[in-house]
Amino acid sequence: MPQVEPEPETWPEQKPKLTKRDSATGTEWNWEFEESESEGKQPPPGPPGKDAPPLRTDGDDAPRPEGDDAPPLPLEPDVAPRLPLERDDAPLPEEETPKPITVSGHRRRCHTDCLEAPLSRAFQWLGWQVGAHPWVFLLVPLMLTAALGTGFLYLPKNEQENLEYQYTPVGSPAKAERRFVQGHFTTNDSYRFSPSRRSTESNFISLLVVSYSDSLLDPATFTEVSKLDGAVQDLRAAQENGSQIQYQQVCAKYRAGCVPPNPLLHAWQVDKTLDLSSISFPIYNHSGHPLYLTGFFGGHILGGSLGMGQLLLQAKAMRLLYHLKTELPEDDVQSKQWIINFLDQLNNIKKSLALKKIEVVHFTSVSRRLEFEATSQTVVPLFHLAYVFIILFAVTSCCRFDCIRNKMCVAAFGVISAFLAVVSGFGLLLHIGVPFVIIVANSPFLILGVGVDDMFIMISAWHETSLADDIRERMSSVYSKVAVSITITTVTNILAFYTGVMSSFRSMSFPQGIRK
Repeated sequence: MPQVEPEPETWPEQKPKLTKRDSATGTEWNWEFEESESEGKQPPPGPPGKDAPPLRTDGDDAPRPEGDDAPPLPLEPDVAPRLPLERDDAPLPEEETPKPITVSGHRRRCHTDCLEAPLSRAFQWLGWQVGAHPWVFLLVPLMLTAALGTGFLYLPKNEQENLEYQYTPVGSPAKAERRFVQGHFTTNDSYRFSPSRRSTESNFISLLVVSYSDSLLDPATFTEVSKLDGAVQDLRAAQENGSQIQYQQVCAKYRAGCVPPNPLLHAWQVDKTLDLSSISFPIYNHSGHPLYLTGFFGGHILGGSLGMGQLLLQAKAMRLLYHLKTELPEDDVQSKQWIINFLDQLNNIKKSLALKKIEVVHFTSVSRRLEFEATSQTVVPLFHLAYVFIILFAVTSCCRFDCIRNKMCVAAFGVISAFLAVVSGFGLLLHIGVPFVIIVANSPFLILGVGVDDMFIMISAWHETSLADDIRERMSSVYSKVAVSITITTVTNILAFYTGVMSSFRSMSFPQGIRK
């Protein structure tokens, strides 16, 4: 069968183009073929056209032998044909003499771990020391806590807290204006007491007597009120030296006698024949002396015009206001002692009098302070309960069924560590003379929350360590990982508390609160 030779393929005519390319070894000159619009962007798959330069060979241009004795052709790289101009011994055109290439060094990177790296190294060293000497880091904090805890011996037990001094800003305009008023309108609690001239709150006891009937303006009700008044004025407060404080010693006086708690009651006690059904309000003229009844009667019903006011038909409640001395420091202390004794004996007075027509409600100048102190006492059981709940939460959250990775004891000791920090901090402040203010009774909860938070971070980092490493390596790894987290939380807490120290309130300001 005759062999039919295939027709030679025809290739589109390609025009070579000399191009220059820079590389790390110098300038290279290559032949590139122009692309045809009909063929697209890809180079022609077949042999080059007739105008293409010959391929580069290793020898001369002599024809190679054919057949089995022909040596294998050298493998050419998958690049475009190159001109003899590209040979090593071929000179470059004069106008295209390459310029020397300057190789620049690597750009220096900006390091952002200038703070993290030294912190991690320092904590890593500390963790190594903790793992190498565990008993030192266990016993030294316990001994330090025991030493600083002796500061609780200086904790005041019966010291009375001045709410205005602690919870009002230092140098406020109101205090400056009050000093101006006190300089121009003086008071004298021992001879000429006047409630309207006082610019500060004085020591007082206020009894609100409420009648079970529609009105207390009858002799029977006034008799019970008079008995209550007599029992209050007969009270005596015992002092530590054995002496007693009587009401006549501490009451605010007008001339020779104590200021009466209620002007109308006092007038009735002096003259039992006083007609209570013909009392004018708000001013009652009794034997030529005007009695100002404003603020002493409540729930009243007025009738027609009478004298300097209107007829007082009914009054549901009556107020007894006992003013005590406040001006001198020693009088102020004795007055407060007498008030506290009154609060202790008030229930006994009610039982002994067996009051049937009236109900008695009281309020004193020390009631707010006593409520603050009572609140602090109620915080103590909650403090213990909070520690129990947090220990339970920490223990249960760190519980694992794997006995190796179980960290229940570690969590419990983490909460105990926070408790030791509270004892040490409070003891140190009491040692250097910082007074104990009621508001700081809530700070242990905050300290506990911060300490337990750091404990959870360290336990989480401990779980990421390798079980094959020894204790020192694992501790150093944990400390290095939590260094930045604990440092940031600690610094932010310090800054937050420092803003409180700079406050103008003495209850929060450290320099203002130092004990003299």
